[in-house]
Amino acid sequence: MDKLRSMEIFTAVVDDGSLTAAAARFDMSAVMVGKHIRFLEERLGARLLARTTRRQSLTEIGEQYVEQCRSILAQVRAAESGAEAMRLAPRGRLRISAPVTFGSESLSPLLPGYLARHPEVSLDLELNDRLVDVVDDGYDAAIRIGELDDSGMIARRLRPYRMLICASPAYLARHGEPRMPADLADHECLDFMHWKKLVRWRLGDDDGAAQARVSRFRSNNGQALKQAALAGFGIVMQAEVMLAQEVAAGRLVSLLEAHIPAPRTMHVLYPPDRQATPKLTTFIDFLLEHFGPR
Repeated sequence: MDKLRSMEIFTAVVDDGSLTAAAARFDMSAVMVGKHIRFLEERLGARLLARTTRRQSLTEIGEQYVEQCRSILAQVRAAESGAEAMRLAPRGRLRISAPVTFGSESLSPLLPGYLARHPEVSLDLELNDRLVDVVDDGYDAAIRIGELDDSGMIARRLRPYRMLICASPAYLARHGEPRMPADLADHECLDFMHWKKLVRWRLGDDDGAAQARVSRFRSNNGQALKQAALAGFGIVMQAEVMLAQEVAAGRLVSLLEAHIPAPRTMHVLYPPDRQATPKLTTFIDFLLEHFGPR
């Protein structure tokens, strides 16, 4: 027998005063109610009810046990109510993974707007450039740049992730402006340490990687490379979302626009759950509203 069901029937017998009354509540026979009581008594190895031909009463163990049953059943009802509420309205905690640059430059400034719309949702945003396992690492969703493998995840396409090549006016005044990828051999090309060797400064159809010399300054952080470019040390190639404001303000100058690497695809991934919670579906809708394909 189902233990929780038996506990529920036992408390009804106590509250309603008899097996017959409890049987009517659960639309079953008094004999079946008695079987549920005996099931609990056998598990406990003790009598719960003292019965006579005229009345029934709780034993000492029964008095203690019925209070514990009430507490357990109340917790179960609260858990079911909470789960139902989460299914019907956005609430609970979201864990989202995103690449560092996109997450810090584009996504995080907009998240207060999402949280304002859904005041019962909390959000953990974890920024890293490694390929997380959405399920095993416990994320609700992950934003991924580049081609996807066949992971079994649902993938919703976002707008392409574009790059820019820039340098400061002061740097260009000292060293001149490169017109072709081959000109990079004469320039300080700031290196991003997470780039694979085969794609380092590879520009369009030209083998820019063969011409760009190894920089005296490398970093695993795009912001650090941007700051070096702003200080006039060299040429930076990083995401458009990181550099566009600096270009618009004139602090950096866009270069080699005809040779910029092709935009990379970007998706949001989440597990294939047919009963996705409102907190996740509203977040996906929010991403598509702001970063969906144009």
